[in-house]
Amino acid sequence: MRWETGRRSDNVEDRRRMGTGPVAIGGGGLVVALLLAVVFGVDPMQLLSVLGETQAPVTTQESIDPAQDPDADFVSVVLADTEDTWSQLFAQAGQRYVQPKLVLFRDQVQSACGFASAAVGPFYCPADTKVYLDLAFFHDLGRRFGAPGDFARAYVVAHEIGHHVQKLTGISDEVHRRQQSLSREEGNALSVRVELQADCYSGVWAKHADQQRDVIEPGDIEEALGAATAIGDDRLQRQTQGYVVPESFTHGTSTQRVRWFRRGFESGAPDSCDTFSARDL
Repeated sequence: MRWETGRRSDNVEDRRRMGTGPVAIGGGGLVVALLLAVVFGVDPMQLLSVLGETQAPVTTQESIDPAQDPDADFVSVVLADTEDTWSQLFAQAGQRYVQPKLVLFRDQVQSACGFASAAVGPFYCPADTKVYLDLAFFHDLGRRFGAPGDFARAYVVAHEIGHHVQKLTGISDEVHRRQQSLSREEGNALSVRVELQADCYSGVWAKHADQQRDVIEPGDIEEALGAATAIGDDRLQRQTQGYVVPESFTHGTSTQRVRWFRRGFESGAPDSCDTFSARDL
């Protein structure tokens, strides 16, 4: 990915020096993790099993200047690129894109959606319209999930920004309202459609970023597809428990995630990402 010369975002909030002690994933932390899974499409128990972590040690460290930190610098560029893309797309639709903040944290973080450990992975909190990311996830993505590469990382960031787009367009609020009257299985099925739409929006971003700023290099799309494949519900469940339970899916299968990213990338049109009216995902 050609990112080094890209614009840097002013919306990165670095909290990596915050934190004071060890936090076990259990009790209240598990409740928060389950809430994130239901409402925001995060699947913490699968990630906990894959990562093999039951405790997240928290240390106080000095914040690193993103200009001297390649991972933080990369995130700032990708975030800026999503800002440019979605600002243009919203303007074309006669709307205003409100840029989200992206919070970098280490090990644990407090958001308007509650406390979260890094073990839940990157997430978007609609209550404060911020994306939360522990940069260690990037290394896990390549080392433990088998999805290396800078465009795989860009896909992760763009996916979370896709949830912000859903918040701005009223989709996430409507889904949350509908889930209140659904069974767990029905709520999971709705969460899958939310996640697949965010995958599609990630593809839309990739299309426009390449058209406008020529960021994609050979192999980049394959890296994004590799990440989508690696974190499909079916693959994660096979890794963690040896079998799959489709009724418990919250993100979609590897095949579905790849399909919807491709749809967004090939069309470049947000309207093509209507997972809610699609009969076949």
